[in-house]
Amino acid sequence: MSDFAPSQSPNAPLRPQQVVLLGAGHAHVQTLVQLAAQPLPGTVVTLVTPYPRQMYSGMVPGFMAGHYALEDCVIPLEPLVQRGAIRWVQQNAVGVDAQKQTVLLEDGSTLRFDWLSINTGPTQDRDVLERAIPGAREHALFVRPIEAFGALWPRVAEMGDARALRVAVIGGGAGGIELALAVRHRLPNAAVTLVSGAEPPAANYPARVQQRLLAELKRRKVTVLQDVAVGLKAGAVQLGCGADLACDVPLLATGAQPPAWLATSGLALDDQGFIAVDMYQRSTSHSRVFAAGDVSTRMDRGLARSGVYAVRAGPALAHNLAAAITGAALKPHQPPAATLNILSCGSRYAVATWRNYSAQGWWVWKWKDWIDRRFMARYQPPR
Repeated sequence: MSDFAPSQSPNAPLRPQQVVLLGAGHAHVQTLVQLAAQPLPGTVVTLVTPYPRQMYSGMVPGFMAGHYALEDCVIPLEPLVQRGAIRWVQQNAVGVDAQKQTVLLEDGSTLRFDWLSINTGPTQDRDVLERAIPGAREHALFVRPIEAFGALWPRVAEMGDARALRVAVIGGGAGGIELALAVRHRLPNAAVTLVSGAEPPAANYPARVQQRLLAELKRRKVTVLQDVAVGLKAGAVQLGCGADLACDVPLLATGAQPPAWLATSGLALDDQGFIAVDMYQRSTSHSRVFAAGDVSTRMDRGLARSGVYAVRAGPALAHNLAAAITGAALKPHQPPAATLNILSCGSRYAVATWRNYSAQGWWVWKWKDWIDRRFMARYQPPR
């Protein structure tokens, strides 16, 4: 029997194909737009995500710094769902059984699917991070889920307005650098420290870009510690060198982990625990399952993070999901050979890099602001 053939007997009426979109990452937001323009006949499409809106990570540092209101940084999902006549289940998924073709929801119920697409976005696994940095679960402010962080940050800012805080940003990647500089701009009286880990900040960037970013951190009086956080306790970050760093707010900006439930999903995973997909963003073990973004192995994992701009996964995913359901030809998707990186520096100032070229200045921030606002405008409801 063909993988696309219905399971009913020849005389039974054809039931609608159940299509589940798990998560509301950028690729699924674009898929919702595509489905509104070109609905899939003979299907019932269900979106599973707990939040009424999707926060755009590229604008989070600007939100933290005070350049944007929270509403400027979010894509409301309800208009997209209504336009596409999509069923919406506002819950977290806590499990997938690829063999039984079911999704387990946090209330204990299950959703059956004929086709599943997973685009849940990056996560910070509390259990994994607690093992790496004991005390993190109790004391840290986690950047993910980003929607929860967006709700908590204004409370931290209010505390910082009332008294000088000691803030430690743990993580020396692009996200950690941007968050540290955003904290410095929003809370000028705070003591801000970037704990970069075993490597210097921006270690995966060209040497010239590293120099630019380190100079900005120094100029804006962000202390850089090239050390590892090995524990958190009330009022302090415990460092690998044995010293304690006094800290009121430890902000965890470490790399993303795969959702814990992937380990028992039955899907083929890579050696880091992310979903293994082919050039069509389709699971290498289950052809009725697709995955895009930070949850998958091949895709632009990490490209959706703050400051990075590239060809989005959404159009190819939307096409391939529809093509697979109808039996049409799939379209290969390749991650971009080069990406434009624009890292904001707290104030309306930014550093850009593309291939071996880099630049910085107020005009780079204006460029980033234009890109971000243009991207968000695509998904806003008509006024």
